Amino acid sequence: MNDNNQNNPDNNEISIELSEETAEGIYSNLAIITHSNTEFVVDFIRIMPGVPKAKVKSRIILTPEHAKRLLGALQDNVNRFESQNGAIDSRDVPFPLNFGGPKGEA
Repeated sequence: MNDNNQNNPDNNEISIELSEETAEGIYSNLAIITHSNTEFVVDFIRIMPGVPKAKVKSRIILTPEHAKRLLGALQDNVNRFESQNGAIDSRDVPFPLNFGGPKGEA
């Protein structure tokens, strides 16, 4: 992207920086999703076999609008993945992955 594009207020392009540490990623095999009336909170957790305690490795907080956009983007990507690689077998995955509703509810 050139400087003219970056300085153009009518341009919707955005420059995104990815550090080496962030690019390595964090493995997660559990996601817990909770929400309030103003935000969605997604906690990514790694559970190890035989270990009774697990730590949240990353927490992402989203507005409801961004949560819905993320849902659509994930669905679009799963559809494209399955069209190229076949259906993802999710029979053994308990749904939903969120354990509880809005904070403060049982």
